[in-house]
Amino acid sequence: MIPATSFSGKRVALFGLGGSGLATARALKTGGADLTVFDDNPKSVEAAASEGLPAGDLHALDWRGVDALVLSPGVPLTHPKPHWAAELAREAGVPIIGDIEIFVRERAATSPRAPFVAITGTNGKSTTTALIAHCLAHAGRDTQLGGNIGVAVLTLEPPAPERHYVVECSSYQIDLAPSIAPTVGILLNLSPDHLDRHGTMENYAAIKARLLKDAGTAVIGVDDEYGAGIADWHESEGNIVLRISKEKELEDGVYYRDGTLVVARDGATVEEYRLTGIGSLRGRHNGQNAAAAVAALGVLGLSHGEIQAGLESFPGLVHRMEQVAQAGPVLFVNDSKATNADAAAPALASFERIHWIAGGLPKEGGIAPLEPLFSRIAKAYLIGEAAPAFAATLGERIPYEISGTLDVAVENAARDAARSGEAEVVLLSPACASFDQFRNFEVRGERFRQLVEALPGVDVFRKG
Repeated sequence: MIPATSFSGKRVALFGLGGSGLATARALKTGGADLTVFDDNPKSVEAAASEGLPAGDLHALDWRGVDALVLSPGVPLTHPKPHWAAELAREAGVPIIGDIEIFVRERAATSPRAPFVAITGTNGKSTTTALIAHCLAHAGRDTQLGGNIGVAVLTLEPPAPERHYVVECSSYQIDLAPSIAPTVGILLNLSPDHLDRHGTMENYAAIKARLLKDAGTAVIGVDDEYGAGIADWHESEGNIVLRISKEKELEDGVYYRDGTLVVARDGATVEEYRLTGIGSLRGRHNGQNAAAAVAALGVLGLSHGEIQAGLESFPGLVHRMEQVAQAGPVLFVNDSKATNADAAAPALASFERIHWIAGGLPKEGGIAPLEPLFSRIAKAYLIGEAAPAFAATLGERIPYEISGTLDVAVENAARDAARSGEAEVVLLSPACASFDQFRNFEVRGERFRQLVEALPGVDVFRKG
């Protein structure tokens, strides 16, 4: 835990008692804050009080003496309407912050030289965060991984001069972290997302760009117009900018080209890194993730050999194009995190002969956006509520069966893929939510793993 000592003796109100909220409350209490915690769910308040956290209704709080409101990231700050706690704080002129802000204040107060990499973007944040942390740890650096990736940042070890922090930041978290000033700030890409929370694409982009404002080095993806514009603006302000691209060659920066990352300076190639053959970094989208990692790791002082070794040993993320097992030439891949068509597209684009397991609780638009990739599908195995609609979209162009359930789909896909004797892939990339048959995409992915591991003659890949 990182005790929030910078809030010692200060009056702090905290709203939101989920996982990160509880972790933040514990850090504030341990650090000596005069704390009051609350939630709209009475059971959450009761649970917090039962472990000794000082709970009280923030409606009745005297806000005049409060130094900060700590808001959990999922609680609306501005759109579609500010939460009542945020409105009370604003009326009293009380600053509203989140757990990332507390972390950066603790780092600034106790160990400002501790290397800190902050990663944001619409897509690829978690893979990039995990990849950077893996490469640092593989090279022997003291490494802490947390943030939006699923580990509350204040549960990490306290800042120390050589302790590296790799933190994934959502737009919600950045909105609550006005003092964020990472050693390296990474903005991967921007496309419309969370507009119900931020109002407009311009607001969303502006919030994401705040992560870079006081960064020592800004690593920015320039394949979309927002990223390109932000990179130009930061450079015009005299800031250090490293551009990355998965689409085009750059005069200066890091770009992906045919399975290789090229580090360029003044139009000349300085270094190259091989991604060919690294299953966990397959595909152009992972080329962008790896380009960001290479740029950041170079700033942090890792050698070419250390970075290449880290890339090659990266196990990938669970449920995100995760290589589960192999049976002869047939590869089994778990991409359960792909809960809509756009999320499934990178996996479909990464393989040539696919036995595709798809379906579940359908999202708007179905799989029609994936039509340019249908030629890669040897056969589709359709499950869940979406199966009839997906069958209608595939029509007579692509062989398919309505398997109904995941166990039937895995058994039949494995059988059909093995018949050809060629290199083929059994891919779970559902393009659907899981809630018709599974509690969440993680449970769906774990069930896929169990079913694959139970098949005869499979060699299971163990995570390193």
